[in-house]
Amino acid sequence: MGCGSKVSDTVVSEKSLKEVVGDKFLMGVALNVRQSSGADTSAVKIVKQHFNSIVAENCMKCEEIQPKEGEFHFEDADRFVQFGIDNGMTVIGHCLVWHSQLPDWFCVDEKGQNVSPEKLKQRMKTHIQTVVGRYKGKVKGWDVVNEAIVEDGSYRKSKFYEILGEEFIPLAFQYAHEADPDAELYYNDYGMDVQGRREGVVKLVRSLKEKGLRIDAVGMQGHMGMDYPDIQKFEESMLAFASTGVKVMITEWDMSALPTALRSANISDTVAFKKTLNPYPQELPDSVSQAWNKRMQQFFQLFEKHADIVTRVTAWGVTDSDSWKNDFPIRGRRDYPLLFDRNYQPKEFIQKMIDEQSDTTAIAQK
Repeated sequence: MGCGSKVSDTVVSEKSLKEVVGDKFLMGVALNVRQSSGADTSAVKIVKQHFNSIVAENCMKCEEIQPKEGEFHFEDADRFVQFGIDNGMTVIGHCLVWHSQLPDWFCVDEKGQNVSPEKLKQRMKTHIQTVVGRYKGKVKGWDVVNEAIVEDGSYRKSKFYEILGEEFIPLAFQYAHEADPDAELYYNDYGMDVQGRREGVVKLVRSLKEKGLRIDAVGMQGHMGMDYPDIQKFEESMLAFASTGVKVMITEWDMSALPTALRSANISDTVAFKKTLNPYPQELPDSVSQAWNKRMQQFFQLFEKHADIVTRVTAWGVTDSDSWKNDFPIRGRRDYPLLFDRNYQPKEFIQKMIDEQSDTTAIAQK
């Protein structure tokens, strides 16, 4: 009995990231299917201890849920949502309309030609309302449209835009709201520090509101590097989005510790090129680690500074080993972009915040 009590006290006294954040905003994390199914027990332990919101990395995307027209596969998504419910977490749905990870059939007919506008509307409505309706009352909010605005502020020339024009975005929000009137609805995009995209998204949000459509927040993905984005420009975008009357969410936060791969670079298999892009195949040097932790802490402090408009911060993966940044843009690349390392330990800036919270609590208890 005595030993049991001691172990229990130890577990309870362990501070966590979500306790550090408190009621400032939700502390979220993206899960893969091994984690939401419970198979990756070490990662699950971290998720339960440190986070209070989850989003699916892939299993709720269109190509996963409806690979063939009318053929819905909900097994992984069901497990993901149930994981959140079982652990008292806020569940976020990602994503309903996106030009990528879209099944080949969605926008074309059996001959490979673009479908008519009416046909695409019908397919969008069926997909959105089937998915949102299934999780009505269980999923708090949805990334309704993902990555539809490019850097100059214009619309991405996706199949959705090619067939429906600007109309596809308000239609998606309308269909989602009809399926679950209580669900929050978000627009989500990357590179949101870029002025052109910022202005384009602000214009989009205002147009949705003018149409009387529900939009609760703008999701700023937060895929960062050591030299981008500029923190001041990122803050300017946060404030610009909030000025439209919506909240801000940091939805896919990670920060590559590696040299930035230029988009124009020729991704070859040369040894020299691989060495340049994969400089730390074993571990991160202390100097780089310190710089990474300092920069991540600066952004975290920015989110805390604007806790009046930021409602959620979500890390895009549990540990470094889970990150999509590994093997990108070349196979074998090893990155260190997340809040927990490959040994399931919190990074230095996270541990420091937890320790400070523990010290404050201990002083208060005295």
